[in-house]
Amino acid sequence: MTSFRIFLTIVLTLLAQPAAWACTNLIVGKKASKDGSVMCTYNCDGFGFSGSLFYSPAGRHTPGELIAIHGWGPSHEGQFVKQVEYTYNVVGLMNEHQVTIVETTFDGRLEMQNHDGLLDYFSLMRLALQRSATAREAVKCMAELVAEYGYNSSGESITVCDPNEAWIMEIIGKGPDRKGAVWVALRIPDDCICAHANLSRIRQFPLEKRKAKKGERKAISSRNLRYINDAEVECVYAEDVISLAREKGFFSGRDEEFSFRDAYCPIDFENVRYADARVWSFFRHHSDDMDQYLPYINGDFDKCDHLPLWIKPKEKLSLRDVQQDMRDHFEGTPLDMTADMTAGPWGMPIRPLPMHFKDKDGNDYYRERPIATQQSGFTMTCQMRSWLPDDVGGVTWFNCDDADMVAYVPLYCCITQVPDPFRQENNPRNEFSFESAFWMNNWVANMVYPRYSMMIGDLRQAQRELEDYYFADQDSVEAAIKTMTPADRKDYLNRKSIAYAKRMMTRWDQLAKYLIVKYNDQVVRKVDDKGNFQRWGYETPGYGQPFIDAIGTATGERYRLKKVIERRER
Repeated sequence: MTSFRIFLTIVLTLLAQPAAWACTNLIVGKKASKDGSVMCTYNCDGFGFSGSLFYSPAGRHTPGELIAIHGWGPSHEGQFVKQVEYTYNVVGLMNEHQVTIVETTFDGRLEMQNHDGLLDYFSLMRLALQRSATAREAVKCMAELVAEYGYNSSGESITVCDPNEAWIMEIIGKGPDRKGAVWVALRIPDDCICAHANLSRIRQFPLEKRKAKKGERKAISSRNLRYINDAEVECVYAEDVISLAREKGFFSGRDEEFSFRDAYCPIDFENVRYADARVWSFFRHHSDDMDQYLPYINGDFDKCDHLPLWIKPKEKLSLRDVQQDMRDHFEGTPLDMTADMTAGPWGMPIRPLPMHFKDKDGNDYYRERPIATQQSGFTMTCQMRSWLPDDVGGVTWFNCDDADMVAYVPLYCCITQVPDPFRQENNPRNEFSFESAFWMNNWVANMVYPRYSMMIGDLRQAQRELEDYYFADQDSVEAAIKTMTPADRKDYLNRKSIAYAKRMMTRWDQLAKYLIVKYNDQVVRKVDDKGNFQRWGYETPGYGQPFIDAIGTATGERYRLKKVIERRER
């Protein structure tokens, strides 16, 4: 592959930069999943960009080849990273070895950002995916790249997974005067689930050295990257992660008391409510003990000042469980976004920006920030399975736009052709296109949002229909590939992924046209037992009772029929 092609793939990914300011990752260890797979998810959120699927083909490279890095803008024109001998096939954020890397931005102490560093976090992730055959190799690769070339983003939480392990890595720069970054990476226990959502999650971490093995002269520090491939090493960190915090005045206690989050991303009510509330809601689906952390979510840090980094779920999770978790709006919790008058007449679980607003008296208010949100550019749930060949074992279930409003489409990690609806050129930012998954999904979603409780059932039916089909088809796919050569498998899985995407686009076109007819002009056209529209007849659902009650409270006598009632009584 030429350096220009590598350069082009990296530049295209950087166009998505605004999206990564507010994202969500959910993580499931292999012993916490029902089928033994490792799973992680990514809602890539941000207004103003249309999601698409990144692709970088595998390739062998010549000595001395360089990759041009442009970062988020022109400040790094003419700067390069040395290429490696071989790079792996990457589809979305999973490579051909099922290594998957996703992220959320926590910003943290912005004074630690070094704009002169070469690598932003997306470039860092892409490079690691192209160069790493395991999650441990990816952690090592990212740590070494920022040490050599510098890091220019703010604070990041990064999920790194392969078919056997899941890791969480947190990283932040050293300030404008220093190259590199400070970071810590922890292996998530296999029987646990974890999550992060725009707030640093790692507090204390193990500092001790592991015991020396037979034949070794001394113990090996768990922080030393040289030994990260040792299965006993489950924590690695930058050598100066604590000393730099001391130097900057962020920490003054004993080493064993050091908290990465408290030093580099101090909490306040806003970042806890907007960020860790999403983690809390995910954990709450899979544990009966999470309401004890409500004081923390409500900003009472004297009672509680953190969530657990990971928990052991009460039951093992399926991929469909995790997909449903990505559609969460705090339903059934004190933060439920469908349960008060701000949800409007039909229980709309989304809210317009800004996050803050004032009433006529100058009082400040905020809105909740759920896992599922209308400004998602794309969403993915990634599954990595150790008992299958890599090319079929790694699946990115992908779509563009809000996780709540789309069907997840399975795409295999070996594919060499991006399905047309997910190609960048078919998803323009400022022009509607029937060829675009982003715009087709938005067309449907923006019809449903304002009359959510009225219309969501029809969307759910189409969503389940597609996902039921995709899941049912996986058994036949796994059976079909058993007798195929690797080349035949790749061709077959390419064709399967393309067909899955086409099926989704066809069904969503049908759904959009169905919705505009059924719900035209604020009424609901009647359908027969087979789902066909009746020639005549419609229903007028009106407002829900909670909203009617809110109208009376807010408007007083404005809409009451008092005079009419009095006239009838006479």
